[in-house]
Amino acid sequence: MENQELIKQVTEKAKKWLTPAYDAETQAAVKKMLENEDKTELIEAFYKDLEFGTGGLRGIMGAGSNRVNIYTVGAATQGLSNYLKKNFKDLPQISVVVGHDCRNNSRLFAEKSADIFSANGIKVYLFEDMRPTPEVSFAIRELGCQSGIILTASHNPKEYNGYKAYWDDGAQVLSPHDNGIIDEVNKIASAADIKFEGKPELIQIIGEDVDSNYLERVKTLSIDPDVIKRQKDLSIVYTPIHGTGMTLIPRALKMWGFENVHTVPEQMIKDGNFPTVVSPNPENAEALSMAIALAKKLDADIVMASDPDADRVGMACKDSKGEWVLINGNQTCLLFLYYIITNRKAMGKITGKEFIVKTIVTTELIKVIADKNNIEMLDCYTGFKWIAREIRELEGKKTYIGGGEESYGFLAEDFVRDKDAVSACTLLAEICAWAKDQGKTLFDVLLDIYVEYGFSKEFTVNVVKPGKSGADEIKAMMENFRSNPPKELGDSKVVLIKDYQTLKQTDDKGNVTAIDMPESSNVLQYFTMSGDKVSVRPSGTEPKIKFYMEVKGSMGCRNCYATADEEAMEKVEAVKKSLGI
Repeated sequence: MENQELIKQVTEKAKKWLTPAYDAETQAAVKKMLENEDKTELIEAFYKDLEFGTGGLRGIMGAGSNRVNIYTVGAATQGLSNYLKKNFKDLPQISVVVGHDCRNNSRLFAEKSADIFSANGIKVYLFEDMRPTPEVSFAIRELGCQSGIILTASHNPKEYNGYKAYWDDGAQVLSPHDNGIIDEVNKIASAADIKFEGKPELIQIIGEDVDSNYLERVKTLSIDPDVIKRQKDLSIVYTPIHGTGMTLIPRALKMWGFENVHTVPEQMIKDGNFPTVVSPNPENAEALSMAIALAKKLDADIVMASDPDADRVGMACKDSKGEWVLINGNQTCLLFLYYIITNRKAMGKITGKEFIVKTIVTTELIKVIADKNNIEMLDCYTGFKWIAREIRELEGKKTYIGGGEESYGFLAEDFVRDKDAVSACTLLAEICAWAKDQGKTLFDVLLDIYVEYGFSKEFTVNVVKPGKSGADEIKAMMENFRSNPPKELGDSKVVLIKDYQTLKQTDDKGNVTAIDMPESSNVLQYFTMSGDKVSVRPSGTEPKIKFYMEVKGSMGCRNCYATADEEAMEKVEAVKKSLGI
């Protein structure tokens, strides 16, 4: 009976899409779903409205209210336009930047969005073709715009697309603007409320003019140009995995002085179907397999890959045995910040006002490095909008020199306010050149960090719980961890518990103090006597609960890595057992 009621509801909702407000192609797709005896597709497409959340839109493409299409994208753009007109009503001309990635329909959605903005009297700077997400952030600041959007689903599978909204500082929107935009988007009742008829005179195509300015600014991030001159033949293999990185990353590497850059030909083809990979995610070893195969053939020094919208970078290098190994997101962030701090100090570029930022689930080894070098380190929530917030709060008072998160995102500059694979790839090449200049590999540098600052191993477990029952289970798990926190993890006593929902932390003596964060978040953290850390949080975008584990160890010498890693993995298994996962 319940299923019949649901079918009745979605049928009524779908029939509203058979009106002249929707184009013929959409109406035909909806009609086909309605006529199909199997109602699965109809239910999936209409059982809810695709939600415009704090991170924008993301979903599977197709017809329906729960799909990414010109109408759901149109509602988002109309709602954002309405909010901008309220918020900047005293400005003579509101302006926005519109960008897109390589995905199927991304150009169509970008052009439709440009039409809608212009129909609402808003000036649009529309990129001529696909561009990296960080360049959109840069362009908003460079052109003095009030907002901007990019059509991208980042590293999701090919069926997906998405929509990210930015504010006038070039960062993704935060409170109160995120909620204000969501309210306006939710007011759009149907396609009839969307102004699709664009005003061409308000749309300006941009491209090389912004590219060259952006790349010139990225070039200023080089800390030691002389080491690049000495190692200009460093052998680099790069892949954009069919995405936007191909437009700027090889060019950026050349501008920095690297003359021996090789790209994976099959993956230098713009293609929203991502035909050469299972998933276009540089976190996955499989996505780098073609690049590593080329690196082996060329005996290259480093492999790097950017995701489809070129905001995250994955990398591989040779270990002490000459075998190619993947460097994880925590290690990548560690290498970046270690190099930036160490070499700024060595070159007399530290003034005492510098600060770095990491997210709360990223390795604590970064704090050890910062403290030992008298650099201020700030912790923030997961997501680059929070790193951007710290930059904004300290603008004009202190100097941001780098920040990152365990999920392969890094930002070396403040003229962009989102993670940036363009600057990350070029800086990564410089770090590799600096290592080679000393007869080392990047892996050797990582071992040096572990010997000097202590060893840590990070391990993430995702417990997937699909559907409504899964959401209830995740909620129950979080409630249980709150009311019955573990007393020990892997035989080490828990000495501090942080609850970001209540913004309170409790030590092992029962002392309760406040946590200074801008808002609450459903995250729990446990710190043990031996320096281990476990963070627990439900995913904001997928039906899963995530456990981020970091266990500490010691490494007396470079050759001790294998033993330290093995011992750490035993500790990880003990921690998992303590958590019941």
